[in-house]
Amino acid sequence: MAPATPPPSATPSPEHTGTALELLVHGVGGATPQEMLGDPRTVRVTGDTTAAVYRRTEDADGEKHPERYRDEPVAEAYSWSGLTSGNGSRALWLLLLPFMVVNLAHWMRPTATGRTRAVRLYGVLVRLVALSLTVLLTAAACEVALDLLAWQCAGADVCAGRRSWLGFLSERQDGWWSQPGRRLALAALVPTALVGLLWYLSNRTWSAYESQRPLGGEDFDEDDPFGAAAAHGPDAPGPDADGSPRQAAPVRPALGRPGFWYGRRLVARLRAAHTAAGFLTVAAAVSGAAARHDRGADGPVPGIIGAAVEGGIVLCALVVLWVVCRRGRSERTLDMRLDRALISYLPGSALALLTLAVLYASWSRPDWQSSGALPGEATFRLLALGQGVLVVALVVVARGLYRRTPEPRTVLYGLGGPAVAMLACALGGVMTGGVAQRVADWLDGPGTPGMGHEADIAGPPVLLSWQASVIPVLLLLLLVPVLVLVVRTARTARRLGPVVETEYAPEPPDEGRTRRIARIRATAALTDSAPWIVGVVSAATLLLGAGAIAGSWYSDQVPGRAADGSGPLLESFADAAQSTGSWLIGFGFILFVAGGRRAYKDASARRTIGILWDVGTFWPRAAHPFAPPCYAERAVPDLASRMSAWTSTTPRGRLVISGHSQGSVLAASAVWQLPDAARRRVALLTYGSPLERLYGRWFPAYFGPGPLLGLDRSVHCWRNLWRATDPIGGPVRIGADPDPGVDRGPLKDPLAYGRTTRLPLPEPILGHSDYQADPAFADARADLLEELGPLVPRQGEARSQRGRSGRSSG
Repeated sequence: MAPATPPPSATPSPEHTGTALELLVHGVGGATPQEMLGDPRTVRVTGDTTAAVYRRTEDADGEKHPERYRDEPVAEAYSWSGLTSGNGSRALWLLLLPFMVVNLAHWMRPTATGRTRAVRLYGVLVRLVALSLTVLLTAAACEVALDLLAWQCAGADVCAGRRSWLGFLSERQDGWWSQPGRRLALAALVPTALVGLLWYLSNRTWSAYESQRPLGGEDFDEDDPFGAAAAHGPDAPGPDADGSPRQAAPVRPALGRPGFWYGRRLVARLRAAHTAAGFLTVAAAVSGAAARHDRGADGPVPGIIGAAVEGGIVLCALVVLWVVCRRGRSERTLDMRLDRALISYLPGSALALLTLAVLYASWSRPDWQSSGALPGEATFRLLALGQGVLVVALVVVARGLYRRTPEPRTVLYGLGGPAVAMLACALGGVMTGGVAQRVADWLDGPGTPGMGHEADIAGPPVLLSWQASVIPVLLLLLLVPVLVLVVRTARTARRLGPVVETEYAPEPPDEGRTRRIARIRATAALTDSAPWIVGVVSAATLLLGAGAIAGSWYSDQVPGRAADGSGPLLESFADAAQSTGSWLIGFGFILFVAGGRRAYKDASARRTIGILWDVGTFWPRAAHPFAPPCYAERAVPDLASRMSAWTSTTPRGRLVISGHSQGSVLAASAVWQLPDAARRRVALLTYGSPLERLYGRWFPAYFGPGPLLGLDRSVHCWRNLWRATDPIGGPVRIGADPDPGVDRGPLKDPLAYGRTTRLPLPEPILGHSDYQADPAFADARADLLEELGPLVPRQGEARSQRGRSGRSSG
């Protein structure tokens, strides 16, 4: 007898009441919407050709058909790669690398509580280092154009005779341009054009990036904690019985402030100051040479004119310093004001002084002849010395901030910012010194500038040769930590072998497979050792740079000449260091130019450079206005606006923002910017995320333990997936009791150790890529959607639309 058919269940299976949306955000290097959505047919939902949100064509009207998406969400892809790796002109951003690096130093300050003055002083010191880099770049352009070309080569018959295009400047021609002052005035067009180009690029990107207004927000007092729900989401604890806020509910994170992604006013001020500084540097180089001649000889030009021009330059330079030191970032509100008088009159005044300096230098001085080099040696020495002093002061301030609020995971005990600032100065010195060295070698023919043997020109400042000579020494010193890391990695890989085989037991061991998995895991762990390499390089650079300044100041000769008479061993070492350093700095500059040229023409190479900018230009331009623009000032408001629009127009909908790698940083930043009502309905899924491993350690004030704990309480729920084979992503380590269970990992990678019936071919080791290929990804997303809820009983297909629509998700 057949069993009786069971009666219908009195309790229907649960059903979600609203459509779910998964907003995908790609990581570094970019990804096409087709790749992100796994479908060649996509349609743009909102946005432009630079950054936009896409859907599959079949999902274009998913909100109107919620019955199609009961088992999986509607997928949207936010593509932002056009912000960093677009047209070929982005390759020119390579020239701005030192500016980008010093801008990172601003954001690396340690966490500080109640140290407002120290935080402001830290920002002032970084902005002064950034200003010195602008002056250094302009001084290097003046060195090449004014000193090497117009003064030395055009003033030497042999050098000018080899360069026919310099003939009209040669003293042998006795033409109008043959006088040294007029040659300098004409050559000043080169550095002036460079400063003008930097101003133009900064102004254009300022209009495209910093002028993107984010979601509006109310003003707030940084010293007052928010209410629990307003600051940290629905599950945050309330105040204690006595009314005081609990320690688990910190103040609003910095990245959640209304004006954090809107630095329009500051960048405009800094751009005016740095442009003026560039023009004043050129003016000082032109007028200084003429004023020194007028003071040392009786001529047709009154000395009072030169003194007046130089006095105007000094006064304008003091105004520039005041502007740089006076105001930092304003993040509490959307600062819509612009200091129009300042941003107009300050560069204009500096340009007017430059014009006066050019006219003053062009005054006829028939008895003036150029010989040797322009007396600009002191300029480069003072710049290098000033940068060293600023970095040391930054070390003192950063260390004091760290000691006030120590966090064990912070890199270099809070000295990451000063170390990176030192690297920015080193990059600026290498780039400027490389240009000067290569141009001098090219003009001098077979001779070696500075050595005095068969040399047609005196060559660049002695300090630049000393700085080039310390490069081989620095590379030799780096061999020690590199060898230590190699040995440590090999030992770690051997130690991980049995661990790998245990994880995949009872599958039979495969020595080659085990060795490869263990080696990739050990190599991925090197990311955690990177801070010490940076620290060693920065400390060695500071000490060797100080030695280069002392050597050039004491001897006033290049290392090869300064070592004469000191013994065969030291002489040979000095000659080898000078020649090797000159070759290395020249070779590095050639590679740099070749890389930029290739990136300009080759889209794939441009995408590789874009990866560098994806990481380096996440932060707003707070220190240097000529740095590459911050793409997050467009991407974060885009994501926040899209999430706010979805939650406001889809009352019963659920939203998961899903970010990979750098996309997880953008996703977290956008969540912080959301209103509280929107955050309550958002879940966060991150994978391969550097939120704690890189950003939390290097930028503790913004992604440290406190802000990440606040992020967990800001969203409805959060899952983070990571692998031990991933060199970038890692756990976020939310320090709370009880453990909120954010981290899910390490995920098994590869998914299968050997060949199986289901997977007959060897599975790849995915590392940082293809997290969606792991079943844990779908499980984590399903868990988030389930937590977002709420659920209602599934309605029968025969029920009326009225009956179905009568349910509410709450």
